[in-house]
This record gives sequence, structure tokens and C-alpha cells, in this order.
Amino acid sequence: MPEINPKRLMQDLQHLRNIGAFGSGVIRPAFSPADMEARLWLCNRMSEAGLEASIDGMGNVLGRSRNPGKKILLGSHTDTQPQGGWLDGALGVIYGIEVARACAETPETAHYGIDVASWSDEEGTYMGILGSSSFCGTLNHDDFNKAVDHLTGVSLQQAIRAAGLAGIPPFRLDKSNYLAYLEAHIEQGPHLEAQELLLGVVTAIVGLRTFKLSFTGEQNHAGTTPMAYRKDAANALIKLAHALDLEFSSLAHPHTVWTIGHIRLDPGSHSVVPGRAEMLLQFRDTDEALLDKLQDKASSLVQRFCEQGPVAVQLEPVYPHQKSALMSDKVQTCLAAAAQLHAPGRWTSMPSGASHDAQALASHLPTGMLFIPSIRGISHSILEDSKEEDIIRGCRALASATAAILKER
Repeated sequence: MPEINPKRLMQDLQHLRNIGAFGSGVIRPAFSPADMEARLWLCNRMSEAGLEASIDGMGNVLGRSRNPGKKILLGSHTDTQPQGGWLDGALGVIYGIEVARACAETPETAHYGIDVASWSDEEGTYMGILGSSSFCGTLNHDDFNKAVDHLTGVSLQQAIRAAGLAGIPPFRLDKSNYLAYLEAHIEQGPHLEAQELLLGVVTAIVGLRTFKLSFTGEQNHAGTTPMAYRKDAANALIKLAHALDLEFSSLAHPHTVWTIGHIRLDPGSHSVVPGRAEMLLQFRDTDEALLDKLQDKASSLVQRFCEQGPVAVQLEPVYPHQKSALMSDKVQTCLAAAAQLHAPGRWTSMPSGASHDAQALASHLPTGMLFIPSIRGISHSILEDSKEEDIIRGCRALASATAAILKER
């Protein structure tokens, strides 16, 4: 059984944490200077681990094993939210490098083939799970050509050129090379910690859909315009947001979530009736049929509000829909055995409420995910953290599962 080096594991995680450090978190959005610095550093660490490492035209970093035979692909992402945590994604990439090193250092597993990837723009600065979708050949090129960072206005194509990646061919998945894809991640939620559990084996990953709702009314004076004469875009937004919450609550499953994550009022003055407003709505579940129902409900509410007036409302998708994905039963069995070995009686099977690159890989390779606890369930925040002993335990479990799958090839 391969033995990881906990000190080396934590040193690598801390080094990566310092690239784009912001307080206790990290600012390393896709294709930013910090992101590219991290990718070049990862290439060096993979090369030092004995892997052939390079970066493709989408920003993916791939370290390939020189060993013959079918391999395991381990990975996650190292880009972050605008103000993100130090473990989100980074954990799985550094786990991959450490597992590859541990197997190479153990005579019984030195011949195993382990490839390691850091996928680009999982977080959706331009378009979510960009790199892994490109690797799998499922990237929608119309969406690619239209993708833009909504915070800066920079297009994805501009960002790729600025990062020095234009003209470099993308990596492509050859399914015949791999037995499975494994991704380790922090839970990003409170369930493991709340139940005093140490590991989670993922059963399915939620699908998600994101929409922009635009409200067009009439800008006017806030003091002299009677309420009955107003075409107040903000008022319509608030009423529709409340109606969505009520209607979604009646349809929801226990794991269904929905979020209004952004609201903008134009012109945004206390003395002006807003003539325009917009909000971003996102909802998630593992059941695609339920996601269809939620989308239909949002569409019907928009239509009703338009008919009632006096404000016009428009609903349009912001990003391509991400479909839910089931994890492989066989890979779950291997991960469960590893979880029982390293956390006997203190692990569980659970769905993932967050999107992951495993979502893209699951349609092409047997895929599985392993979770470790997040302190207070916090993620997508500079307060994100996990206990060191949980980090080390998770890597040991991933190493055990990886070795078990390769042993059976």
C-alpha cells in the first residue's frame, strides 16, 4: 500500500496557497497572472514527480505517467472564485501529485500509471468546467466564442491570448488510456462536520441552471411620481423574487437549492424610481426532471408578470446548463472500502451540491469523488478551511482507492 508523505503534501498545499494569497484565502481566477503562475509551478512539481507535464491551449495542466498500461486520472482545478478559499480545487490537484509520488516510491506500486490534471476555469470566470469539457470533446464552441468575464468585460478568447496560450492545441481524452477518473475535494458544505463524519463518497453531482432576469420599467422622480403611476423595475424584481421562492419551495426536494446571487438597479439612486433592474437566479438538484419543472415555473412566472405589467420581464440563460451526473458504482465501492479503512464507521455516501469537473468526465470514464469535511461548511470564501488531520486522511484514502483500482486492472 503506498504511503503518502504528509509533510510534503502540506508544504505543496501551502505553497500553492501563497500564489494569489488574499488574507487567509486566494484570488486566482482563471487565466489571471496568479492562475498562470500556479499552472507553471504545477508543471514543475509534476515533472519533479516523474510525470511528463505540459499546459494546453485551454490552460489545462496535465502530468502524464511514463509507465505503460492503463492508468488512473486524478485531478481537480486550481482556479478560484474572485475571493476564494485555499483548498477549493487545489486539494484534489495536490492530492493527485502526492498519490503519484507515493505510488512511485513504493516498490509494489511503482509500475502503476497515474496521470494528474489541473483543469482550467472550473469556477466559471468565463464558462464553468471549461477545461475538463474541452478535454472530453464536449465544449460548445458557440458558447466558447461568446464567453466573457461578466466582472471585467474581457472575453475568453482575449484572456487565452493574454495568457500566452493562443495556438497551443488542446489535450484530448483517449478513453482507452484510463481505467477511471477520481477527484478529491473539500465538501464545501456542513453535512460531514455536523454528523461528525470524516469522509464522504459522492453518489451524484447536481445539475445547475443559471438565468438572468431583466426588468424594464420607466425611470422617474422618486418624490413626484405617484405610486399608481410608477413602472418601478425594482418593485417588480422584489415581487418576482418572492414569488419564485414560494413556488420553488412547493416543488423542491430535500437537496434542491436556489439562489439569487446578484441584483442590479439602474440608475441606483435613492431619489430615482429604477427604470431597469436585473438579477441572477440559479437552481440546483441531481434530478434533471425537477430542474425542468423549476425552469418551467420560472418561465411561467415571468410570463404572468409581463401580462400583468406595468414592467416587462425577460428570462435568459447566462451560462450553458450543467447536467447532473451519477458516479460509477464500481468506483464508489473502491472509495467506500478506502473510506472504511481510514475512517472506520465515520464515512457516508452523499450527493454533491456543488459542480465539479467530475461532472464532465462522468459521461466518458468511470468516475468517483471523495469529500473531506469543511470547517463550518464554509467555501467560496476566504474563511474556507479544513483540519490538517482531515486533509492528510483524505489523501491516504485516495491513495488506497487509486492503488486498489490499478491492482485490479
